[in-house]
Amino acid sequence: MVWEPLHLNGACERLVTAGRDGLAKIFNVRTGKCEVTMSGHADSIEAIKWSGEGWIYTASRDRTIKVWAADGKEDGKLIKTLVGHGHRVNSLALSCDYVCRTGPFGHRPVKFASPEEAHAAAVERYTEFKESSDGAMERLVSGSDDFTLFVWHPHETKRPIKRLTGHQQAVNHIAFSPDGRYFASASFDRKVKIWNGKNGDFISTLTGHVGAVYQVAWSSDSRYLVSASKDSTAKLWEMPSGKKARETLPGHADEVYALDWSPDGSGVATGSKDRTIKIWKH
Repeated sequence: MVWEPLHLNGACERLVTAGRDGLAKIFNVRTGKCEVTMSGHADSIEAIKWSGEGWIYTASRDRTIKVWAADGKEDGKLIKTLVGHGHRVNSLALSCDYVCRTGPFGHRPVKFASPEEAHAAAVERYTEFKESSDGAMERLVSGSDDFTLFVWHPHETKRPIKRLTGHQQAVNHIAFSPDGRYFASASFDRKVKIWNGKNGDFISTLTGHVGAVYQVAWSSDSRYLVSASKDSTAKLWEMPSGKKARETLPGHADEVYALDWSPDGSGVATGSKDRTIKIWKH
């Protein structure tokens, strides 16, 4: 499930869901109605993203990624299908994920006098992010059970720009740094790999976990990465050079499945199979 970015719609009342039935649905939370149903996948949808340019991406066990219009004009129209992976697609990451998620909010607390003012600030912030990317188009990265990642420029071509290899087992999760300069991939092979966010070049491998790595999350300033693992720990890494963990966050009694870093950078939350959530102060 993911919300429509605020800079696209100031009302901020739509979200899209995806399920094992292979369908994606756009709901209006104000009316409680399903506005659009997107069908076409032959198996369950494993990941979904609402892009900063008004597209929705769905990744499926059927090994494909589908791109749908969600600009308020032709919602639900299939634009293209991205094909290349040899097994189910587990994860998607967009270069603009952070700015789409946080809208007008950054490191510092800020209040707005009206929803219109917040929408205008979100538009301005998204525009600044695009300009800071040297005019680069929105970039999509996918991870799969085939052990690989693909870099896509969906607005330019439906063919992958680059195929990234190196993981020895399935890729569980991918996340772009907030500034879009890097992205990290987590795998069942117990490793995290760091890649160049612009061209997909390999940068480094982070080793230290003794179990599968399930998720990764970046600090809001893109200086740190935290990873969650089957080994019941989370680890903090300094980016982009830190190949050894700066800190290990112990305390969970079982696998750490869920992980997130607060958008204001103040803390990290970890969720575990031990039925607890821990908050870590940064």
